[in-house]
Amino acid sequence: MTKGKLIIISSPSGGGKGTLIKEVRDLLPDMGYSCSHTTRPKRFGEEEGREYFFIDRKEFERRIKGGDFLEYATVHGNLYGTSLTESNKVANSGKDLIVEVDVQGALSIMERKRDDSISIFILPPSFEVLRARLTSRATEDAAELHTRLKNSFAEVMQYVNFDYVIVNEHLTTAAQQIAAIITANRQSRDRQRDAIRSILDSFDAARHLFEGE
Repeated sequence: MTKGKLIIISSPSGGGKGTLIKEVRDLLPDMGYSCSHTTRPKRFGEEEGREYFFIDRKEFERRIKGGDFLEYATVHGNLYGTSLTESNKVANSGKDLIVEVDVQGALSIMERKRDDSISIFILPPSFEVLRARLTSRATEDAAELHTRLKNSFAEVMQYVNFDYVIVNEHLTTAAQQIAAIITANRQSRDRQRDAIRSILDSFDAARHLFEGE
């Protein structure tokens, strides 16, 4: 069985990657999804196991020592990590696995899994739009908002390390573009080896019909 791909979705904080992933999963319901772990506090409206698994720093550090994470990083003072076991389980099932991850974590995964991943960077249409989105969601205090906006200058420049770039100006359009990238990759020659082999076997089996002509 051909393994699935890791679909890495990353952006600066406020880029809209979480909302886009929900839209893409509606468009491609066969996608696997890896919910990350974090030490940051749960925000209003978030659910355990939907946005993140929320654990304390001591537990997170225990899991680091146990080698439980495909990647982990400190972002805006909090720890974030992607489960290695969950990632491998979904990939080995043949499904694509979509992963929402910060820029630092995305680069770490890409370093380890370059041949097994598709990396997609989400850009806001402008700094002003990013600031408006972060401000309107009202989930950070003034100091944290300032830190996220300041960090965004370095984060957006990492787009050059990704396979694809999507400008998240219109949610529906951006989600469709991501789904199109994933669907197109599934048609690559390498990912269709089993189907191609079966078809070619049928041609070999029928070859005798034309022998002697």
